[in-house]
This record gives sequence, structure tokens and C-alpha cells, in this order.
Amino acid sequence: MTYIIEKWSDISDRFDGSLLLGNGASIGIDGSFSYSSLKQHAIDNGLLTHHVEQLFSHFETDDFELILRLVWQANRVNLALKIADNATRSAYEHVRECLIQAVRSIHPEYHAVEEQFSDIATFLSSFKTVLSLNYDLSLYWVIMYANREFNGHSFKDCFLHGEFDEDWQRFRESISRWDRRNTLVFYPHGSLVLARNVVEEEIKLEAGSGDLLRAILRQWESGNYIPLFVSEGTSSQKVKAIHNSHYLNTVYREVLPKVGNNITIYGWGFGEHDVHILSRIAESNVTRIAVSVFGEDQSYCTRVHQIIRDYVGNDIEVVFFDCASQGAWNNAA
Repeated sequence: MTYIIEKWSDISDRFDGSLLLGNGASIGIDGSFSYSSLKQHAIDNGLLTHHVEQLFSHFETDDFELILRLVWQANRVNLALKIADNATRSAYEHVRECLIQAVRSIHPEYHAVEEQFSDIATFLSSFKTVLSLNYDLSLYWVIMYANREFNGHSFKDCFLHGEFDEDWQRFRESISRWDRRNTLVFYPHGSLVLARNVVEEEIKLEAGSGDLLRAILRQWESGNYIPLFVSEGTSSQKVKAIHNSHYLNTVYREVLPKVGNNITIYGWGFGEHDVHILSRIAESNVTRIAVSVFGEDQSYCTRVHQIIRDYVGNDIEVVFFDCASQGAWNNAA
């Protein structure tokens, strides 16, 4: 079967509900996001010691955040009980430093990608909900950039004073004359901008008037915060990590099943490690899905169409569109 690859402008009026972003969206902004995994990057660059690699193997995970949280908590307990344990402290400090160095070397600077934000914001503003599976700062930068423009459209992540508001649905309502329309933004797998403190409280980090990426890394270095994101692992491992976070679990249980009757998926590979996302979307009333395609990849279309049938439903209308067509993501209309 040969699938028709549409232009975004020809189908956009039928897809205004939710948008799900995968790593291809970040790669479209900057090629540095095309790394295979944070752990592999750390190994390839000689950042992980043998003992830390053993921790990943013992807990059967590739998730940096999980390993960091485990050794961080163990170190905190030992300190509280005055238990001398240089090995745990050393492991925590090393995993933390590896993560900081990996993020610092991969993540682009704000000024290097800012020129794309206007086009991306225009694309995002056509949706009621945006969900990003990427933990980098590009989407957060875009929505902060867009909100400074005061053009009558607001992007809201449902955080107030650094804390996630339980009544997230109320943010769909306009609250000022400037805020005539809005889009809600969520991070089902977390984000660099989200963190946990010593007592497991989850907050959104702020940069003040400085550079956000550097501010986040300084908070990690302080030892008072660890990042809240699910970077790698199998689908079941990711679900376990999601259930260990109040914010992630709320997005998983409440937001994903309410994506509306149509959803657009941009830059997502539909890998087996993320099928839990599709299973939650299947709980919604979605009837049609638009999927971006790189080039004319018919084999990708065939695989994706079957995956959607398997995990979402046989009666879902699936439409494919060119990821580089005008108006899509960072491609100027």
C-alpha cells in the first residue's frame, strides 16, 4: 500500500486539538539533539566509571534520572543517620557530574536557536494542548518567548509559583483581556526545567534574570535538587518512573486521556519504549491522527499505521504529512 504524504497546510484545519512532540522536533531545531541516549553519550565520551556502569546494570535501567535519584536518596539517608559511606557519596557525585557534563555538551545555547521560536510558536498556537516527550529546554524557551509577545495567545504549563496546580483544567479559561486564547503545555516524561528537592517536592526551576540552562545545572551542582525527567528505558520501566512522580502521573492519568478527538504527532519514532503513551491516548475520544513523515518514507508509514491500529484502534483515521512542509513546526508558512 502506498500512503499519501500531505502538506501540513492542506490538513491543518482538521487538526487543532492536541500536539504530541517527539525527539525529531528537537532535532529539527538543532542537530545536537540527535544523540542516541544520554547514557551512551556519557560512555562514548569516557564520563562513566566502571562502578557507576555497574549501578545501571544492577538496576537494569538506562535512565540517568533514576540512578541519580537512588544514590542521592541513599546519600541523604546516610548523612541523616551519620553513617560514614564514602562510596555512596562518591557514586552520587559522579553520576551527577556525568549528567551535568552530558547535558552541557549536548544542549544548544538559547541564542543559537532563538530565531526559530516565532515560527514554532505560530505552529503551536493552533493547538489546544501540547505534550512534549522531550526533556530539553527548547519547548519551554519557545513558550516563554511567545508569552512575552503579548499577542493575545498564552501558553500555560499549569505551574503557579513553581508548583503544579492540581486543577489544571481551569487554565483553559481566559483570565485577562490579554489572554484571549490559550494552549496548555505538558511534559509526560518530564523536563530539565522540573526538579525534585530533598523531601521529594516537585517544582519548576526559575532562572531569574539569568541563563536558564546554567541556572538549572547550578541547582543540580548544589545537591539540593535533582532533575525530574524520564530519559531512557523500556516502556514498562518508564511507566514505573512515571508512577513515582506526582506531576508525571497526573499527566499520564488525567491529561493524555483528554487529548480530544484529534491529535497531531510530530517528530516521534513510535518506538516500543513509548507505547505506554499510545495506550493512554487510546483511552481518549480521538478519531483521527496526523503523523509527520520525514521525506517519503513509506516503510515508516506502514509501521506507524499498524502500531496505531494495534494500540489505539482499528477505526482511527490516520493522515500523514511532510514534516518539512510550510507551516509545520519551524518551517515558515
